[in-house]
Amino acid sequence: MRLAINIDHIATLRNARGGKEPDPIEGAKICEEAGAEGIVCHLREDRRHIKDEDVYLLRRTVRTKLDLEMAATDEIVAIALEVKPDLVTFVPERRQELTTEGGLDVQAGKQRLQDVIKTFHQQNIAVSLFVDPVSAQIEASKEIAADFIEIHTGEYADATTERDQRTQLARVQKAARLAKSFGLGVNAGHGLNYLNIVPVIAIQEIDEVSIGHAVISRALVVGLDRAVREMGELVQGR
Repeated sequence: MRLAINIDHIATLRNARGGKEPDPIEGAKICEEAGAEGIVCHLREDRRHIKDEDVYLLRRTVRTKLDLEMAATDEIVAIALEVKPDLVTFVPERRQELTTEGGLDVQAGKQRLQDVIKTFHQQNIAVSLFVDPVSAQIEASKEIAADFIEIHTGEYADATTERDQRTQLARVQKAARLAKSFGLGVNAGHGLNYLNIVPVIAIQEIDEVSIGHAVISRALVVGLDRAVREMGELVQGR
């Protein structure tokens, strides 16, 4: 299983003072040196953390894999086509939300998503869809030629009882198996941390986990290099 680190909240902290520090580009470099196999960032429409210039700089400096999370809007699609990340991950986006609250409704947006997927494929850019662990959404993702899905693990992460956690984990596992049976790559993320990641890494069908907030929070105490290495050791089962 691969570990990708979302660096959005390095930019969140930078933007709180309107300055240049901490630098998400330097943060991405440290993450890679500490063993991260991918860097994830979300260019939101409101630019609340990652800015346009960050994305261009990341494209020039990331040596592993750059995954650009984005809404399927004309503005952001145009930027992504110019930047040419290794992977784009389409996510739902609402201005008032604190963070992404759920998966895409691929069924409802099938035609639009199919069109933009085709456009990215023409530029040899792989596409992932951030979806809830729901069979119909995974089936729709396959139908419109997505390369990957990223399973939304938020309900699992937010579960307050062991029984609910087991139920939600089973949903994630079932979704991962279904996606693999369709030939899709399987990523997972949202709300994962140093404790709840342990059952997730036992799901063999998951290729990669994407983790941001927990690692950046841990980094404030132990430093970014150590925070990434600790998570990497968990993901690799060491």
